[in-house]
Amino acid sequence: MEPRISLIALGVSDLERSFHFYRDGLGLPTTRRPEDGIVFFQTSGVTLELFPYSELAADVGPGWDMPRSKFPGITLAHNVRQRHQVDELLQRAEDAGGQIVKPPADTDWGGYSGYFTDPDGYLWEVAFGAFDFNEDGSLRVP
Repeated sequence: MEPRISLIALGVSDLERSFHFYRDGLGLPTTRRPEDGIVFFQTSGVTLELFPYSELAADVGPGWDMPRSKFPGITLAHNVRQRHQVDELLQRAEDAGGQIVKPPADTDWGGYSGYFTDPDGYLWEVAFGAFDFNEDGSLRVP
């Protein structure tokens, strides 16, 4: 297997609402619309997919269409190049309808980060630290 994650799919309760949160609120680029039934956002290295939750569960197979746990054991992260961008992006997410669940603060790993949730409760960390970025903006971890 090549060391790559191609796509992250989020099962959402309201495709239109989530589309506007990610496109208009966070500014992620897409060529799709909710009426297409699925939306893809192209980011550096990974594509983010929004798909109706029940349809995503059905795609996995019988028995998977069940309520999500408040904390499913996964977070998504967006690393930034400058410390002040953590505050700016968290504010942007909140302005778009997200909820700040952990205000930005210095971390025990020497960085600065905070968390927000999207309209479906998916957790996003926004972090600044001693990270390097590839030319395309993807993260390079030494």
